[in-house]
Amino acid sequence: MIRRWHLVVFVLLGLMALACEEGGGSGGGTPDTSYPSSMAALGDSITAGVGSCGAYAVCRRNSWSTGTADAVDSHYRRILAKNSAIKGDADNFAEPGAEADALDDQAAKAVKAKAAYVTVLIGANDACAKTIDGMTPVATFRTEVDRALNRLKKGLPKSRVLVTSVPDLYRLWDLGKQNQQAVRVWNRTAICPSMFANPTSTADADEDRRTRVRDRIDDYDDQLRDACRDYGDRCRWDNGRVHSVRFGLDLVSSVDYFHPNAKGQNELADVTYRARW
Repeated sequence: MIRRWHLVVFVLLGLMALACEEGGGSGGGTPDTSYPSSMAALGDSITAGVGSCGAYAVCRRNSWSTGTADAVDSHYRRILAKNSAIKGDADNFAEPGAEADALDDQAAKAVKAKAAYVTVLIGANDACAKTIDGMTPVATFRTEVDRALNRLKKGLPKSRVLVTSVPDLYRLWDLGKQNQQAVRVWNRTAICPSMFANPTSTADADEDRRTRVRDRIDDYDDQLRDACRDYGDRCRWDNGRVHSVRFGLDLVSSVDYFHPNAKGQNELADVTYRARW
């Protein structure tokens, strides 16, 4: 025969177990509404996770911004741990090959999705042209970035925006030029020719070309910083954290020695999350 106090204990234990089941795992417990309940990622192949799954293909689950895979502690996963309301409400509108002129259409999608938090990483493809003259002019780059940010500000006036700097492609070249496999891949794929063409050449023309790409990326970063400042207090600039990441070859995909692998995506997530709202 079960005594009354035994029954009370069983009931209490059952309630505790149920509470643990409901509160456990990512996003459990009482939602912290100081964290956003929805988000969107804008940008290019880096944010789309290209190359991060071991193949030259889009792999959004490993995105530094909206990724859901365990391999990357993305912004989405970190927010989910604080606010379960964001579960399943993270859109990745980044597209491989996107330049600054594609940002406005992506921003329109973020507005339609009513994203409460938006990340922006753009500029690598504007610098990665076939020729130096093919790089996006700085003034044009700024105009396109402003157009997208203005759309976000008008359509999502209460949302938070994070604008990040452009990765340091010059440093990646400087490191990879001494790696035979990286050089072979760059020569075979012709990826980002403005920087990686003739990767082992020390000819003045090649040195000058790479320096001009490096300087153009610095100019883009200046414009991204200023555009975010002009946006107002709901925009955060990453203070050059992405550009400052010292990407070793262990952080980039062996498929192209350009895009971050899962480990590299995790590094991006880490340095940029410190700069969010």
